Amino acid sequence: MGNALLLGMGGSGRQSLTRLATHMAEFVCFQIELSKSYGPSEWREDIKGLMLKAGLYNTETVFLFSDTQIKSESFLEDLNNILNSGDVPNIYQPDELDKIFQNMKSLVVELGLAATKSNLFSVYQKKVRSNLHTVITMSPIGEIFRARLRQFPALVNCCTIDWFSAWPESALQSVAMQFLNDIPELEVSSEILQGIVLTCQHMHASVVSASERYLQELSRYNYVTPTSYLELLSSYSELVAKKKGELIQGILRLRTGLDKLLSTAEEVKVLQQNLQSLKPALEVAAKEAEVMIEQIAKDTLVAEETKAVVEKEEAEANKMKVETELIAEDAQKDLDEAMPALLAAEQSLKSLNKNDITEVRAMKRPPMGVIFVIEAICIVKDIKPNKVPGLKFGEKLLDYWEPGRSLMSDPGQFLQSLMNFDKESITETMIKSLEKYVDDPAFQPAKIIQASKACTSLCMWVHAMYKYYFVNKSVAPKKAALQKAKEELEETEKALAVTRARMQAVLDKLEILNTELRAKIDYKEKKENEKRVCEERMNRAVRLVTGLSDERVRWLTTIENLESSIVNVTGDILLCSGAVAYLTPFTDSYRRYLLADWLGLIEQIDVPHTAKCDPVSILSEPVQVRRWQLDGLPRDFLSTENAVLVAHSRRWPLFIDPQGQANKWIKNSGKDMGIHIVKLADKDLIRTLESAIRFGKPMLIENVDTELDPALDPVLQRQLFKQSGQWMLKLGDNVIPYNDDFRLYITTKLPNPHYTPEVSIKVLLVNFTLVPSGLQDQLLALVVLQERPDLEEARSALVISSALMRKELKDIEDRILYKLSTSEGSPVDDIDLIVTLEASKIKSQEIKAKVESAEITQQDIDMTRAQYIPVANRGQILFFCLADLPNIDPMYQYSLEWFVNIFIGSMANTEKCEKLEERVQIINEYLTFALYGNVCRSLFEIHKMLFAFLMCARILMDQGTINPHEWHHFLAGGTPAVELENPAPSWLSARSWKEILSLKVLHSFEKFVDTFPKELERYKHIFDSKTPHREKLPDLIQSQLDEFQKIVIIKCLRPDKVTDAMQDFLVTNLGQRFVEPQTTDLSAMFQESSPTTPLIFVLSTGTDPAADLYKFADKMRFTKRMAVISLGQGQGPRAEKMIEDGIEVGQWVFFQNCHLAPSWMPRLERLVENISGDMAHRDFRIWLTSTPSPHFPASILQNGSKMTVEPPRGVKANMLRAYVSQIADMTDFFHSDAPKVPTFRWLLFSLCLFHGVLLERRKFGPLGFNIPYEFTDGDLRICISQLQMFLLEYADIPFKVLRYTAGHINYGGRVTDDWDRRCLMNLLDDYYNIEVVNDEHVYDSAGCYYQLPSDKTLSEYLDYIRRLPINDDPDLFGLHFNADISRAQADTYLGLSTLLALQPRVVGGASSDEEDVTSQVTNTILEQIPRVMDLDAISAKYPVLYEESLNTVLVQEVIRFNKLLRIIKSSLHDLLKALKGLVVMSEALEAMANSLFANQVPKMWASKAYPSLKPLGAWVTDLNDRVIFLQNWVANGIPAAFWISGFYFPQAFLTGTLQNYARKYIVSIDSINFSYKVLDTMPDKRPDDGCCIYGLFLEGARWNPKAAILDESFPKELYAEMPVIWMIPQVNHKKPEKGVYECPVYKTLTRAGTLSTTGHSTNYVVAIEVPSNQPEKHWIKRGVALICALDY
Repeated sequence: MGNALLLGMGGSGRQSLTRLATHMAEFVCFQIELSKSYGPSEWREDIKGLMLKAGLYNTETVFLFSDTQIKSESFLEDLNNILNSGDVPNIYQPDELDKIFQNMKSLVVELGLAATKSNLFSVYQKKVRSNLHTVITMSPIGEIFRARLRQFPALVNCCTIDWFSAWPESALQSVAMQFLNDIPELEVSSEILQGIVLTCQHMHASVVSASERYLQELSRYNYVTPTSYLELLSSYSELVAKKKGELIQGILRLRTGLDKLLSTAEEVKVLQQNLQSLKPALEVAAKEAEVMIEQIAKDTLVAEETKAVVEKEEAEANKMKVETELIAEDAQKDLDEAMPALLAAEQSLKSLNKNDITEVRAMKRPPMGVIFVIEAICIVKDIKPNKVPGLKFGEKLLDYWEPGRSLMSDPGQFLQSLMNFDKESITETMIKSLEKYVDDPAFQPAKIIQASKACTSLCMWVHAMYKYYFVNKSVAPKKAALQKAKEELEETEKALAVTRARMQAVLDKLEILNTELRAKIDYKEKKENEKRVCEERMNRAVRLVTGLSDERVRWLTTIENLESSIVNVTGDILLCSGAVAYLTPFTDSYRRYLLADWLGLIEQIDVPHTAKCDPVSILSEPVQVRRWQLDGLPRDFLSTENAVLVAHSRRWPLFIDPQGQANKWIKNSGKDMGIHIVKLADKDLIRTLESAIRFGKPMLIENVDTELDPALDPVLQRQLFKQSGQWMLKLGDNVIPYNDDFRLYITTKLPNPHYTPEVSIKVLLVNFTLVPSGLQDQLLALVVLQERPDLEEARSALVISSALMRKELKDIEDRILYKLSTSEGSPVDDIDLIVTLEASKIKSQEIKAKVESAEITQQDIDMTRAQYIPVANRGQILFFCLADLPNIDPMYQYSLEWFVNIFIGSMANTEKCEKLEERVQIINEYLTFALYGNVCRSLFEIHKMLFAFLMCARILMDQGTINPHEWHHFLAGGTPAVELENPAPSWLSARSWKEILSLKVLHSFEKFVDTFPKELERYKHIFDSKTPHREKLPDLIQSQLDEFQKIVIIKCLRPDKVTDAMQDFLVTNLGQRFVEPQTTDLSAMFQESSPTTPLIFVLSTGTDPAADLYKFADKMRFTKRMAVISLGQGQGPRAEKMIEDGIEVGQWVFFQNCHLAPSWMPRLERLVENISGDMAHRDFRIWLTSTPSPHFPASILQNGSKMTVEPPRGVKANMLRAYVSQIADMTDFFHSDAPKVPTFRWLLFSLCLFHGVLLERRKFGPLGFNIPYEFTDGDLRICISQLQMFLLEYADIPFKVLRYTAGHINYGGRVTDDWDRRCLMNLLDDYYNIEVVNDEHVYDSAGCYYQLPSDKTLSEYLDYIRRLPINDDPDLFGLHFNADISRAQADTYLGLSTLLALQPRVVGGASSDEEDVTSQVTNTILEQIPRVMDLDAISAKYPVLYEESLNTVLVQEVIRFNKLLRIIKSSLHDLLKALKGLVVMSEALEAMANSLFANQVPKMWASKAYPSLKPLGAWVTDLNDRVIFLQNWVANGIPAAFWISGFYFPQAFLTGTLQNYARKYIVSIDSINFSYKVLDTMPDKRPDDGCCIYGLFLEGARWNPKAAILDESFPKELYAEMPVIWMIPQVNHKKPEKGVYECPVYKTLTRAGTLSTTGHSTNYVVAIEVPSNQPEKHWIKRGVALICALDY
């Protein structure tokens, strides 16, 4: 159906090729877009849309899906369904189903099918499967891939599987050639081009092999994919173009500068000629100018005289002009009085229109006011009235109405005449005629308006004319006077004009002369200026040539270097591109190896390159590097290299930064640019990222884990596209403009993260882990700053000023070259250039002087600083001891800041002294122990001595005292180069002899190996000694070997004493205090804390510090101010609220069991990081408890104060802890005069010793207790409390009560095994009895532990306890000396393997492929395994008989073994098929394959088999032996003696034996028990009653055949064979009161098993009474038991 499963590492081209194939097929390619909120609902919408497009619209679609997009396993479930059936159940809504059915009807009808829903949907599914092509890309790395294939079989069954394997050499070369041909700047011959191609291919191949070694040696993953190779080629393309461009630009600038220098020298000659030609012209111009100046002086006098006359006439004219103006102003002032009324009248007239006049004219009987107005108008206009008859006869009246009407016949003309009326034409007669009207009150506008609006305006006009007449009359004389004045003024001005013309003629002549003079002077000045400019240019040219003379030489050299660099850039950039593409994930030594390898090849194939080139010298700018260092970049070479490679990579960097140094550098670098600092878990991560991209800000995502948010992919992969000419980026649903100034940095605190190939190709993984040289430099600065602050300040000032001076010099040179290259015309005229050049010369001279002075100062500083190097060196050695500790426990995390505080404290807290050597020694000793003491508080007991030894060894290795090869051999052992016969097999084990032979490869031990057979007696003496590590070696060897080398020999002879030898070694080299128990208390831990420092209890199993913390809280008065919660599911929000409240009110917060809430740990980390010292209450503290967990946040561990909580190792340490932490609270009673106090002191000491013995017995494994019970301080605390209470309550000492409460309740309550309870009660009897209440009582045979006199104080008890032995003698525990050997051997090998885990792994010779080894082992086992037994034949031969129960036992055993054999055979055959790929490799088969490869018994077999501790080879042999035992039984009948160890279920055999006896003698089986008899020889025939058994081993004792009793083991003999035992059934058997030891029999050495209903372990078989002449208690304390099968 066209689906594919593409398998390969990320970056192998799976997605690219899919998109290409999709494009070629003209299909649509679809991929989901992940975001933070993308979930199942979005997923289902996406795939539903895909299926609808494929099914309804026939769209041929490729669904490209990567395993990195699996946010939920339900995604694969849905894909599985699509691949299988083309459908996902319940994904469609009813309306969508209707649409599907509707669309499919026609197709179904065409196919001739009934249009049922089933048929319709079936056709739709077929179309979906036909059109939807699912391509799934997966990485085959890791278990999760196999698990997914098993869970979702359609991925295999319904897909074409295509493996994307590593590219072959031909492909690598072909791709490189294609890329290189497209680089226009790469102008090389075909031979060199072919050499570059070969180098690229070799680089890729060498990094692949280096990555494999990197994983094997350092357990660090680095994936190399085709994407890495393409990154190499694209980096080469970019860097070649960039570097070549820079070099060419540099050459052009320098050549331009040199050309300008040459042109300046030529210009000097021209300037000298110009100066000579200018002198004559200057002399002529000067003479002509003098003549002209004399003529101008004469003409100037004439002009001055004429000017005086003109000025006088001008003054008179001006005076007349002023008088005329005054007259005019006076007249105008009078006229202005009449003007308002006139203007008002005119304005009123303007408001009239023709209709208004027509209305007045049309009046038949006009009102009186209208008549008055018309009459007055007629008078003013001089219109004669009509004479009409009056009322009286002969009377004639003057009628103005009709003439007035005629006047208004043309209203427009009428109004115009009024507006333009000549006001000067009004006569005295008219005025007299008007007087009666004007004076009449009825002829006022206010009255007239009542009659007519038009007449009102006309009335106002008449009044205005009347008033104007009188004003004009008064102004007339003034007008006449004005006219006369104007005439006189005109005459005066005419005369003045004539005089002015005369003067102007003189001035014009003068101007001509001046113009000529100016021309002459200008000419003269021009020549003078030319001369001056010429001289100045000459001067500047000389300055320029002189100033650049030094530069010229340097520039010529630089051009020569640059031109050679242009040629060498081919090889140099090739090397740098390889470094950018491949080197950053590696540590320093791998980088140097790879660079040397590449450089060697480049030299070999003659690719042009600079000798001894490296990425830093080629790509770095010294000024930029100095700026980085001032921002906090460590000064070591590796850090500088990291910064340079990051700066030139196209990928965004992900720094592996456990010490936080890259983090600090990035923060400081980005501070000025407004860097955004976020974490992956931040809710506003994407919004912050958008803002940074938009505005071009740097962004730091800190403390990431091994997975990155898929939402970051567009940014990491730089998925840019152009829109409207601008680069854009789609982030989620938003399209944002991309600013080129944007920078992204990512850091992780994980020391060794495993990033998948998919992540590795998106980012530039940069290993920023601290290196010794870098740390030493930092610590040296700190030492000198503390010891000699003046020196360090001077040095820092020098460094900064030197950087500034270099930057200034570079800026000046750049400015000179820029100005030279950009200046137009002659450089001689560029004054700024010359000034800059001179400033540069002065500045460079100043700088040279300063540099010389700085060099002298630097030498003084360096000499003084060098004397403190031993302190810095010791510091870096100790820090790297710390840095390796997380390899053995994830809780052992320490920050550089924490270490630096201790480092600085070691100087502040030590006494000063004059001699510097002594001072350095004091600081080193104090620092070493201060660090040890601080670290010990957070280490488990098992690791404290190892840490001290590691520190000691590395200090001595640095001093050259310990040879690194010998150190590694001591930890890892070796293989003998030749096999020689063991010279002393009676006492020297085969293992020891192999160890001795393997030393032959070490030069120092050659003589020891050669002389060993000759000195056997001496070595036998050492072997038998109780303190072999303190014995002297043969004289010849003793003088040649140092103390460490003697430990190596002790490891060969007596590995059990290596720990003791290591302690002595520590005492000799570091001091006694490094082997003393380091006790810690809460108050010291609290003193070092702050509100921002979490306090962490690291728990061992079964410990609980809560009681101690509550007690401490009570002491600090915080009982009521402490919030407590036990973390677990759903407790996160409550815990968060507690922190918020605690910060606010200043209470303590106590979170228990952090390991039970791994999912909430990242949130806790954020909360702790966000606690601000300024905001938090000063009393706030956060207390945390956790067992070792990889989920616990590293930052909290690094910055917190840690303390391990576990019972200390050793009786001495346990007693010291008890007396310091518990008995110290009873000081008052301990020192009181109460009569019971002496008894209390003795019993208290006895009880504490018992507590220590119980705890320490556990270290002996099953010899101590079958089950390692977690007895706690709480058990001791309640016992002490009860001891005090019962002593005060009872008159006599109530031992019975004390023993019962302690043995059966307080301690015994934890004991689940009856045999362990027996042991505990017997031990308690030794410590709770009347004999211990005595100051002469001694607890051990050596006399180290004894009661003190009754009057001793608590401090005296503490002094006594401190003097007790560090290492406990087994005798104290009632154990044999051999018990210590087995324990010590186990401790030694565990310790050495732990120390080895702290070293880089070194892989030996070529190892076989894992699958080949597994396949070989599988075939070998199949050959060895016996055939299944014929059950039917056996059942027939041994039928069920009443009188013979052992027949049933045999058949049952055969059934069990047959079942096991079938499982083994079938699983082995299935595994072989799976290895060949014929069947799926199931989880169970894979686990089985891993076990077979590791030489372990697969769990699949062990779960169906009998208990066994044997390794795989011995287990198969043992199985064979067991089957042979049964086959012999079947063939030869019931044997005379039974191999008890060969039974699958030995209890059934014992029951069968008892049943035979009960049936034979007809007694109740419940009343029968065994009695026992040890036989000297193997019986020939089966006894009448009971059975004989053999195959048992005694542990903790041996059988003495001569005395026929249980006896002490031989020295160093850990297990002894037990003779044949006759088990005799006996009715109502009772164990003898003495003379026997009831010895338990166990199936394996562990003894522990599941507790059964009988109260015994499932590992327990039976208890045998073994004859003994010692009290039973003796063997109980010895832990003596019989074992069916050993572990080898």
